[in-house]
Amino acid sequence: MAEPVAGMGHFKANYAVERKMEPFYKGGKVQLDQTGQHVFCVCGTKVNVLDVASGAVVRSLEQEDQEDITAFELSPDDQVLVTATRALLLAQWAWREGSITRLWKAIHTAPVATMAFDPTSTLLATGGCDGAVRVWDIVRHYGTHHFRGSPGVVHLVTFHPDPARLLLFSSAADATIRVWSLQDQSCLAVMTAHYSAVTSLTFSADGHTMLSSGRDKICVIWDLQSHQATRTVPVFESVEAAVLLPEEPVPKLGVKSKGLHFLTAGDQGLLRVWEAASGQCVYAQPQPPGPRQELTHCTLAQSAGLLLSVTTDHNLLLYEARSLQLQKQFAGYSEEVLDVRFLGPEDSHIVVASNSPSLKVFELQTMTCQILHGHTDIVLALDVFRKGRLFASCAKDQSICIWRMNKAGRVACVAQGSGHTHSVGTICCSRLKETFLVTGSQDCTVKLWPIPEALPSKGTAPDSGPVLLQAQATQRCHDKDINSVAVAPNDKLLATGSQDRTAKLWSLPHCQLLGVFSGHRRGLWCVQFSPMDQVLATASADGTIKLWALQDFTCLKTFEGHDASVLKVVFVSRGTQLLSSGSDGLVKLWTIKNNECVKTLDAHEDKVWGLHCSRLDNRALTGASDSCVILWKDVTEEEQSEEQARQEEEAVKQQELDNLLHEKRYLRALGLAISLDRPHTVLTVIQAIRRDPEACEKLGATVLRLRRDQKEALLRFCVTWNTNSRHCHEAQAVLGVLLRHEAPEELLAYPGVQASLEALLPYTERHFQRLSRTLQAATFLDFLWHNMKLPTLPTASSVAPSAL
Repeated sequence: MAEPVAGMGHFKANYAVERKMEPFYKGGKVQLDQTGQHVFCVCGTKVNVLDVASGAVVRSLEQEDQEDITAFELSPDDQVLVTATRALLLAQWAWREGSITRLWKAIHTAPVATMAFDPTSTLLATGGCDGAVRVWDIVRHYGTHHFRGSPGVVHLVTFHPDPARLLLFSSAADATIRVWSLQDQSCLAVMTAHYSAVTSLTFSADGHTMLSSGRDKICVIWDLQSHQATRTVPVFESVEAAVLLPEEPVPKLGVKSKGLHFLTAGDQGLLRVWEAASGQCVYAQPQPPGPRQELTHCTLAQSAGLLLSVTTDHNLLLYEARSLQLQKQFAGYSEEVLDVRFLGPEDSHIVVASNSPSLKVFELQTMTCQILHGHTDIVLALDVFRKGRLFASCAKDQSICIWRMNKAGRVACVAQGSGHTHSVGTICCSRLKETFLVTGSQDCTVKLWPIPEALPSKGTAPDSGPVLLQAQATQRCHDKDINSVAVAPNDKLLATGSQDRTAKLWSLPHCQLLGVFSGHRRGLWCVQFSPMDQVLATASADGTIKLWALQDFTCLKTFEGHDASVLKVVFVSRGTQLLSSGSDGLVKLWTIKNNECVKTLDAHEDKVWGLHCSRLDNRALTGASDSCVILWKDVTEEEQSEEQARQEEEAVKQQELDNLLHEKRYLRALGLAISLDRPHTVLTVIQAIRRDPEACEKLGATVLRLRRDQKEALLRFCVTWNTNSRHCHEAQAVLGVLLRHEAPEELLAYPGVQASLEALLPYTERHFQRLSRTLQAATFLDFLWHNMKLPTLPTASSVAPSAL
């Protein structure tokens, strides 16, 4: 393998999560606030608050019991949000702060299925699965009414818009609408016209007329004076929501007169406007491309002039109310993410293939989503051409599509092709110019598709619809599914990786076999050419990545570290490093030269199928089976500069510490050493103080002048020093000062003092026993010394002079 070219920049050391795109809506209720700035939606145990402008989840509200949310409601004044969980607890939120202001028991015997505020935002009605309807005063905090008599689940409650009339409407399993009087605490009327579940109730501006919709394909206009149905409008679809429109002409929606008009959303997947008097449909949305998506919700924020509708696959569509012009789309839930790619010349967008026939294109700045329809079965793989505006997708429906993004960021399908006899699982675009693409399929063949010259041009999509692509060459390459194809940087070589455990090298454009790479013990998931060297990388279900020489098909290196299948591998740092992703949910960064795994990134919880790097090589994108897409940022340089700054700061502080010790300014020295959070440095300072001739006074005075947090840190360090007999004297000296001069209740107030005492006691006892033994031994020596009978030595004066 060729050595990396010199001066190619530093190796990467780490990536950090820059943005995580998680599912924020998994079905259930959706509500828009009056200003149209926030969307509230259920996601399991949470209610997520989505900021419409940025597409970001600004609040995630979850009760402490962490049970699934069964119902929620935002008050008409946008101030209070109430949630109900499966544990039969109701929580009142100050949602902007994300805090619960009150928690109380629902007193229903089964979960709350629906709730509604009255127009004054002071009363809340709850309808339960136990057939009961309860009313709560949320200002004074007590239950005001309990209405019984509904059979089965009460799935709909709503107050009359005129607060003076004190009327509550509910509907349950028997498809009737009950009118309850709060004043008389009784049921005023049972209104019968529907044959199946009533899905919505909405009122006219004057409060005299009500519209109900149902799954029995009819909408009913009611006179609220007589509680009688005045008109039944057959709408020929199961309606999930109907909205009465303001009584004013809206020419764009076919509303020409001032009479009652209403809008319906249901299983046809279209928003339609009906004239109540004639029962005629005066406007129907054009049928969107792709498979029909039923609508599950529709809500109007009149003051904001916005209409929100929700599809069965959890997409939120925001329309301008007077023209039904689509303003924004949000994808609430992506199921299993199978592939991801950066899009656009500046990597301004990303495209996501999830377990669906449609693709999602997100603008990274606003998270606005475009949903692309072109395939009829699940899209399995994606690839983008060099300039970033043209990209290709392949799917289980045995077809391929080419898409083009215009300068405004809108994406359209410009070409389609079919010819494989099984699902197309992998696709790769030509690298030098936008001239061809290669696909690999479960039918064990590879096809080469030339791209018509007109396609890459920046014009709009052809009026005649997508161009039909024809395969130029078809080659049977393997005996089992082809999982990956890759085109070399010079567009002259093709690599294929298969379930049959081998990778093969072919010449382009004629697909002649040049050689086989064999050595993996299980099927291959990914093949990738190095951008710089004559090297191929392969990732396999045996948990390894291998690098192969293209000249002689030998294995140069094997990288082991994933505990499960390696699903994707890409070259980064201009061919000197690898990024790999596995079915263990991990992404690993490898340096090729020394076979080292530099970093393991753990942010996904399931198989990471999608992995792509930006053209500037400073970001990475991953998509996984846990429905999350993560944008990673290369933080190597940031971390290196932070580390360098930290080291420089430490060097300056160390020098300052040495100067302070030299000048015997112990208090400042001790404070500085504690701020460095280095127990050994603090120990050095304590030792220096104890070497001073007036050690006892100095140590006591210095320790007692420390701040409370510094004393706490010192006590923590003492625990460490006390474990070592060489340093226990310093620890005991500091402890002695603290115990003699600090009041016991003050010491007990230190955080973590319990753990510190538990750690100090056994070692202190051991030191005490050791000192006791030493003292005993010393006393015995002293005793021996005093009791030894030594012969008296002759004195100098007794020596005879003759001996001199």
